[in-house]
Amino acid sequence: MSVTIPPLYLKPGRERSVINRHPWLFSGALKHIPNLDDGTLVSISTSDGQTLGLGHFSTSKQIVCRMFAWGADAEATEQEILRKHIQQAVAWRVQCIPAHQTTAYRLIHAEGDFMPGCIADRYQDTIVLQLRTAGMMRMKAFITEQLLQVPGIQHILLRAEGDDHVKEAEALAGNPAEEVEFSEHGFRFIAEIRQGQKTGFFLDQRENRALIQQYARNADVLNTFAYSGAFSVYALAGNAKSVTSVDISQRATDACIRNVELNAPADTRHTAITADCFDFLKQMPEDTYDLVILDPPAFTKHISTVDKAARGYKEINLKAMRKIRKGGVLFRKIIFGAAADAGRNVQVLHRLSQPEDHPVSIYHPEGEYLKGLVLRILD
Repeated sequence: MSVTIPPLYLKPGRERSVINRHPWLFSGALKHIPNLDDGTLVSISTSDGQTLGLGHFSTSKQIVCRMFAWGADAEATEQEILRKHIQQAVAWRVQCIPAHQTTAYRLIHAEGDFMPGCIADRYQDTIVLQLRTAGMMRMKAFITEQLLQVPGIQHILLRAEGDDHVKEAEALAGNPAEEVEFSEHGFRFIAEIRQGQKTGFFLDQRENRALIQQYARNADVLNTFAYSGAFSVYALAGNAKSVTSVDISQRATDACIRNVELNAPADTRHTAITADCFDFLKQMPEDTYDLVILDPPAFTKHISTVDKAARGYKEINLKAMRKIRKGGVLFRKIIFGAAADAGRNVQVLHRLSQPEDHPVSIYHPEGEYLKGLVLRILD
């Protein structure tokens, strides 16, 4: 028996973004907003009734639908479409991730894999899942079933962080542990999958960490906002002269020490400090470090506080620029004004982004969220 899918009708002239396959449909594009349950499967139609695609309805006042199928694909069932997207996502990770070196990576990257609202991170034999929309939550059992078909997966944990639809971590399959040890480029790390930030680790910085190894040789390295200490592990492996890891959280400092010990036991080159990174940068002597890593948490997630966040980014970069040694290297998102105020010559060496397991749909440039620079600070 066929299921009737309620339509959302676009205003005349508002079809372009949908035809261009942008996954977000805003309320202002609709003729009217129907009274539907959050997460309902809907079709998107032109004002004269031509079906353009499928998505999940949202009761949000801004983004009222997140689309996952367009054109001919929309003729398939919801399960057929999502199964296809999951299989394509898994196939790409098998191709791009060297399994003998790296056993933790992003398996499904929301809009980047045409699965808006669905994040799946793999840690060894465990998947940590985030379902950030009601539509994906409604498909929880089906998504779990599909992920259990991934070779080697035994456990699936649904995480609550950043998600209004989940109140606490929930085991969907197997018996997920509190933490999982995994490999990244041959290094060993521990992900606190139930209590750690994001899904337990910052997987999106994998290739940027590898770049650190290239620049750390014979350098005194400062890793601020160090969290689990992954950048510090790579710096030590790159034959740094010394590495100082700073984070305001004692829990993070403890995690950092554990990860360093896994890879460089009893290495006296490493020092872990629990302190406010702003205060540390302000008080540290000039010309102490050759390489400074600034990877702060997001200062804002709301447009109303963007200016304040920008000032925060500028402040930490200005402090680092003024005090780094001549010829030193600075890893981080940079504001032009910080360089100008520091009064030093600055060169761009690399532009940083997320790795290939965090793909960006060409129709959704907003998915390119991780942006940074490697700078060389001169006179």
